[in-house]
Amino acid sequence: MAKTQIMKVKVFKIRLPEEFLYEDQRTLDAFLESHEITKVETAFVHDENYWSVVLYFDELKIVQNTVKESKNAKYSAESEPLNSDEEKILEALKYWRSEKAKEQNLPSYFIATNKELMSVAKYKPIKKEELLDIKGFGKHKIENYGEEILEILESI
Repeated sequence: MAKTQIMKVKVFKIRLPEEFLYEDQRTLDAFLESHEITKVETAFVHDENYWSVVLYFDELKIVQNTVKESKNAKYSAESEPLNSDEEKILEALKYWRSEKAKEQNLPSYFIATNKELMSVAKYKPIKKEELLDIKGFGKHKIENYGEEILEILESI
């Protein structure tokens, strides 16, 4: 059976009025947490006051019978409490994320979700390749932010 990577695209509309914002964000967060994102494109639509988010993601399929192949399990610290050192790392990562989001004019969760940052704080990767072991980190996120994340981990 031959395997092939199939690039898929999903578009989200993040409306800024408060009655929509949190629900739109939750929908986007749920998608980000359950897919391996390879590329993100965003644009602000001024006329209608919303962010357009285009997510590219891979889906591995077996060509013969198009059965999805399960991904390798990835590390996630969702249910594990952080110790005081890990809390310091998490705070530093959140500060970095907030500065990066301002610099790139993006919502902070586009850079990394809280769960992803918690997992980094708990797992403490040393090399960029180890970031691939953490749920939510794909090639795109690692290329864009991997070095900076590792520098923060080294500095604490």
